[in-house]
Amino acid sequence: MPSLGTFLAFAGAAIALIVVPGPSVLYIVGRSVSQGRSHGLISALGVATGVLFHTAAAALGVSVVVARSAVAFSLLKYAGAAYLIYLGVQKLRRPSTLTTALENQNPLSMRRTYVQGLVVNILNPKTALFFLALLPQFVDPDRGPAAPQVVALGLLFAVLALMSDSTWALVASSVAGRLRRSDKALRRLDRGAGAVFIGLGVLAALSQRPQTQP
Repeated sequence: MPSLGTFLAFAGAAIALIVVPGPSVLYIVGRSVSQGRSHGLISALGVATGVLFHTAAAALGVSVVVARSAVAFSLLKYAGAAYLIYLGVQKLRRPSTLTTALENQNPLSMRRTYVQGLVVNILNPKTALFFLALLPQFVDPDRGPAAPQVVALGLLFAVLALMSDSTWALVASSVAGRLRRSDKALRRLDRGAGAVFIGLGVLAALSQRPQTQP
């Protein structure tokens, strides 16, 4: 089981990633604005469930293999870092993608809203990169098998994601009209998201491979 310090450090990195408007947040906000609070919350639940897919994949060996291979870890972390920085630069340069998300929301049943949220996060490169490029550095071989540590950290990520995404849903449904009209606010969100993506990319590039005992 990870130490308290590891949990806190992981939570900080996870929160930095979760709160910025990536594909999952765009989906939740769009659904909240177009169909109301209930659909926003059920979409947040679907997104949080998608985290469990990434957790299972990591626990089944992806993170363990990467943590034990210096070459694989380096290739993956630099590829992930480059992509995160690329996403950040694109968000700083391009007009808000949230406007497009709000314009392309068709009414869905609650079940389809949940399933779409699940699929959106399973296919979310932001979440996948976090679990592949950053999570392995929080696995400490000195604290026992890697799989239980990955599961514990993945569950923490899911809880934090559900809390953050539910807040996005509640706020978006409350200010739906303003979000539709405020291009300036949307541009500010994108600039903030771009800065966070770039910061996470740098963090990924500087991360060190977990060391095993000789």
